[in-house]
Amino acid sequence: MDNKTCFRLITILALLLLCTGVPAVAMDGNALLRQVDANMQPASYEMYRKLINIEPDDTKKEFLLYTVKKGRDKMVALFLSPASEEGRSTLRLGDNMWLYIPNVGKPIRITSLQSVVGGIFNNSDILRLDFSLEYAVNQVQENGEAYLLELKAKSTAVAYDQLKMTVDKNNLLPTVIECYTASGMLIKTLHYSKIKDFGDGLVRPSVLETDSPLHKGYRSVLLFAKVQQRDLADEVFTLNFLPKVDALR
Repeated sequence: MDNKTCFRLITILALLLLCTGVPAVAMDGNALLRQVDANMQPASYEMYRKLINIEPDDTKKEFLLYTVKKGRDKMVALFLSPASEEGRSTLRLGDNMWLYIPNVGKPIRITSLQSVVGGIFNNSDILRLDFSLEYAVNQVQENGEAYLLELKAKSTAVAYDQLKMTVDKNNLLPTVIECYTASGMLIKTLHYSKIKDFGDGLVRPSVLETDSPLHKGYRSVLLFAKVQQRDLADEVFTLNFLPKVDALR
């Protein structure tokens, strides 16, 4: 029995107990969040993404990235286009991030709230780690065909202090995530759509779009392609390997 089926059976049992008047154990929101992470990607994988920044006048700037991830806290993204960005790469290890620019010298430190591509997506969005690594679930509610999860950052190094995540009950995948500051101000909203079968049992959204009340009229979109499991050496996720990421393709 896979993890998704197991979680569904637990949920059904809890509902049956509730209907019969028998007290049910509170739903484990953190277990649900871990399942959402597992449904979104393999433990170790590679993928291609197109990032599109759209301005109010419909002007667009596009980037193509090759990305690899291992475990819960290691990710590298290599820019393939446009020509002005080709060969640049970014590395994330937990809360630490670096940008490598060919012919500049050693990689430079970057922060989660900065953006190496401009637009609404920041570095934390582009180098997204597992949600359950960075956040704890404070509350779970049921709303029709969805779960509503309220998440709180585990540390101040995380880009958003609070998240409100809507998860589809049927496939246990996120549909909307609202991102807030510690004071409760909405920074941006992430919209997941177009569920796609990537093969090997991976069925997940292929489009992520974001908008922000702080950037009226601006949008950014991520299109996911060729998301597939791949075993990767720890060496790939080091500063010394950043100039050689293209060799993985």
